[in-house]
Amino acid sequence: MEKPKQKRSLIRTNKILDTAELILDQENLKALTIARISKDAQLKRTSTYKFFKTPEEIKISLVERYIKRCNKSLISGLSGKDNQDYAGCLRQSTEIIKDFFLLNPGAQKLILENTVSPPISSKNLNLIAGTILKHIEKTIGLPNMFNKSGVFLVITQIIFSILSLNTKENSSLTDVGVNEAVRSANSYLLSCLATEG
Repeated sequence: MEKPKQKRSLIRTNKILDTAELILDQENLKALTIARISKDAQLKRTSTYKFFKTPEEIKISLVERYIKRCNKSLISGLSGKDNQDYAGCLRQSTEIIKDFFLLNPGAQKLILENTVSPPISSKNLNLIAGTILKHIEKTIGLPNMFNKSGVFLVITQIIFSILSLNTKENSSLTDVGVNEAVRSANSYLLSCLATEG
């Protein structure tokens, strides 16, 4: 989907996404239809279709919006935090991500509870991965290693996958999910560090 450039188009696109977000906060994914979003946004369906051809396009834009907000929360939450080990840094990051989803039920429904589509793109996950990597490098440091950004993309995928599984199994995020995400992400990071040489 091409991003609108004109101010009026941006306002309308944001109105559609804001409305979809409000619906998703209160209801499930099935409620996100073009007809429902158009009605609640007080737009003609043709106006909505001009910017989003399908509900899937709206969901993809919402995922991107939620990931950007999650990353802002992560940057803000990690600011000034120090830790002495990798597991501690990963725990701080995972707790902030968990708290973001707890405060944003629409994001939790769309990203963690949803098993079909849309998937989170690598581009979006790289935002989170880059923030976690910067935090660890600033706080503890990392030895030279092959493809740091790729390693932290996998770590981020591990965190999101386990939080997603935790949500589906418990209908909510729990400390068990956070603990398992941290344990798995830390094990992967340590295995990558151990194989460097």
